Amino acid sequence: MTSSVYPAAAVATAETEAVKTPKKAALASWIGSAVEYYDFFIYGTAAALIFPKLFFSADNPQAAAFASFATFGVAYITRPLGAVALGHVGDRFGRKKVLTFTLLLMGLSTFMIGCLPTYGQVGILSPILLVIARLLQ
Repeated sequence: MTSSVYPAAAVATAETEAVKTPKKAALASWIGSAVEYYDFFIYGTAAALIFPKLFFSADNPQAAAFASFATFGVAYITRPLGAVALGHVGDRFGRKKVLTFTLLLMGLSTFMIGCLPTYGQVGILSPILLVIARLLQ
């Protein structure tokens, strides 16, 4: 009689966890998307107002603005590629580890963008470092 109680309890627990998991997954997905869209908003604003003056030559303002928005566009190309690569790693080693890694990588690369030298300080190396930081971000 005792053995018949435990399987029923295990089934009830499994059903309860299955019901909770989609809500938790949806909330986690929403938070991840909100952070990503916030990043795109902040970076897009900086690409329009600040980056052309800091990271590109002042000789041609239109080219500087275009190049600045090109660094913004780099994320649209690399994020799906990163999702494929890190999705595979997450399936293999655990999604929590990959989530922690991606949040740390995004935070560190954002910090790196804030610490980059300007075009006046290092020349062409400045936009190259900006693109590398954006790729990592």
